[in-house]
Amino acid sequence: MSLEFHVAIPARLGSTRLPRKPLRLLAGRPLIVHVAERALAAGAREVVVATDDAEIAAACRGLAVEVCMTRADHASGTDRLAEVAVLRAWPDEAIVVNLQGDEPQAPVEGVRHVAEVLARAPEAVAATLAVPIESSAQLFDPNVVKLVRDTAGFALYFSRAPIPWHRDAFRDGRKLPPADAGAWLRHIGIYAYRAGFLRRFTALPPSMLERIESLEQLRILEAGQRIAVGLSPAPFPAGVDTEEDLRRVEMALAGGPFRR
Repeated sequence: MSLEFHVAIPARLGSTRLPRKPLRLLAGRPLIVHVAERALAAGAREVVVATDDAEIAAACRGLAVEVCMTRADHASGTDRLAEVAVLRAWPDEAIVVNLQGDEPQAPVEGVRHVAEVLARAPEAVAATLAVPIESSAQLFDPNVVKLVRDTAGFALYFSRAPIPWHRDAFRDGRKLPPADAGAWLRHIGIYAYRAGFLRRFTALPPSMLERIESLEQLRILEAGQRIAVGLSPAPFPAGVDTEEDLRRVEMALAGGPFRR
C-alpha cells in the first residue's frame, strides 16, 4: 500500500532578516514556488501553501497546489499548520509534513522519508530527521540543534548544548572521540505530524524547557508525547534567511538541477 501524506508550507511576508522572503526571485521565480515544487516532487497527495498574504497566494497560481488563507496572528509556523488542519478537515491519522517556506533545496527523498518515519511509528504524534555531527565546531555551536534518541528511535531530548556530554573526552578539549562516532546527531528542522495532534497542539501552553532552550518541539516531549526520529537519506542544505543565502541558491541553480 502506497504512503499517503500531505505537505503544508507555512509562508509569511514578515521576515525581519530578509523582507518579503517568499516572493524574492530565484532564477526568475518566487522562492515559494521552488519550495512548492520540492513538495510536489516528493509525491504528496496534497500540497498546501498556508499564508495570510494575498501576494503569496497569487504567486502560487498555476501550480498544482492549494492555497489556504490563514490568520495573521500566529506565533509560529506550527500554529499556522494547526489552523490548516482544521480548515482542511484532515482525518486525525492523516500525516502532514511541515516543510518550511524558505527551503528551496529541500531533498524530495527527505520530505518523503519524514512521512515514512511517522507512518512506521503509530505510537508517535510527530516525526523528524537528523544527520550525524561530523565536527566539534557543529557540536558546540548553539545555533546547531542537537538531539538524543532511545534505542527504538524516539527522541529523548533536543538541545542547543552539546549532548550527549562525553565526560572524559570533553574534560580537556572539544574533540569528538573517533570511537564514539555517530553518538551525536544534528536535528534537521522538518517535521511530520498526525493531523489530530496538530489540532490539539495549540491548546498546549509553552513549556518550561521550550522557553529555556527556545525549541518548540520540547513542548511535545514535556506533554508526554513521542517524536520518532529518522536519519535523513540526503543532505538538507541550509534554508534562505539572508541575501547571501539567496546568492548561494542562485549559484546552485546555475550549476544544474537540484537533487531529486
